[in-house]
Amino acid sequence: LPSSNADYLNNPKPVYPAMSKRLGEQGKTIVRVLIGVDGLPKSASIRESSGYERLDEAARTAVLSWRYVPGKRNGVVEPMEFNVPINWVLN
Repeated sequence: LPSSNADYLNNPKPVYPAMSKRLGEQGKTIVRVLIGVDGLPKSASIRESSGYERLDEAARTAVLSWRYVPGKRNGVVEPMEFNVPINWVLN
């Protein structure tokens, strides 16, 4: 098992889809992202849906545009999968 998990940096919040705002869609999306040794996402998939495809796709798009701190195993940087939770809450 990895000795330290990958982590995300100070990335911008995902853009809340305008139609989702109008329809009052809220929920939590968990995106599974594969982070390369360069800290860039290689792939992402929806691990847990918010129940709204629009929100899930916005979360996946955001996560794929972010930069990360790569994970390490025994002090060696290596590709690693990481769960990124995105909470969709209307204020």
